[in-house]
Amino acid sequence: MEHPRKFRFGVQLNRPLPGLNWADSARRIEELGYSSLLMPDHFADQLGPISAMTAAAAATRTLKVGTLVFDNDYRHPVVLAKEMATIDLLYEGRCEVGMGAGWKTSDYDTSGIPMDAPGVRVARLMEAVQIVRGLWGSEPVNFDGDHYRITDLVGLPVPSSAGGPPLIIAGGSPRMLRFAGANADIVGVNPSIHSGEVDAEAARDSLADRIDQKVGWVREGAGDRFDALEINAWVPVVAITDDAGSVAQMLAPGFGIDSANASDALESPMTMIGTVDEIGERLEQRRSRWGYSYHVVQDETAFDLAPVVAKFAGT
Repeated sequence: MEHPRKFRFGVQLNRPLPGLNWADSARRIEELGYSSLLMPDHFADQLGPISAMTAAAAATRTLKVGTLVFDNDYRHPVVLAKEMATIDLLYEGRCEVGMGAGWKTSDYDTSGIPMDAPGVRVARLMEAVQIVRGLWGSEPVNFDGDHYRITDLVGLPVPSSAGGPPLIIAGGSPRMLRFAGANADIVGVNPSIHSGEVDAEAARDSLADRIDQKVGWVREGAGDRFDALEINAWVPVVAITDDAGSVAQMLAPGFGIDSANASDALESPMTMIGTVDEIGERLEQRRSRWGYSYHVVQDETAFDLAPVVAKFAGT
């Protein structure tokens, strides 16, 4: 049976591709068949996401631009809603908006922004999502929460996309994934990052048994709307090779698994390793088992994955 969700692919890019300026990088990603260019949101060596999104949209014709993901603590939701509605309007519905509760400890430490407890950050994000969604609608927004208060505010400009740009919510915990299932258009089913860094524990949390559990949490939150969701994977490890086993052996320590079980790393949605056809088979398996259809790779690995994109995008 044909799956209702076709494969599409995106690139998370924080600076221009090697040898190219920003506009040419966006055009190259579009030429390679990628659906989207998504910005991270950190204070280290990266372009500012909103300005970069706008420039990428201006340089391309069909490429969607967005974030994976905005840290909610860095912008008031009223400001974010207006900026994203503006991009969506100006570029005729080519905007995707990722929102998250924040996780990278070094961002908070270096900027001086207080890093509240995870539960507080998540609660604040939940309120922000309600506000942003409301401001993309047609009625005045009134909101009186623990973190935000909005009074009779009409969201303008009106975005091109009905109801606003597609909203991406990514996470790895039960609370976040149930909330994403209930409220997002696109759900990033990711490892939990308790330490504030992508480490071995995060990698272990992306193995198949953990993903089974995480998708279950999304289903609990989504209920009858699960089949309408697009499930997203962030893929930091890409290797086109005819010796996937050797690559898995090299990765095993980073996943906290022994060499006898190294092949488990090949099943993680954080990896795409093998020949083009082997990767295609794994993508089919992940879509059938978990619903993943939207895969986002990083930086110049976009070039490595291009043959996979050419063969499987839209299938």
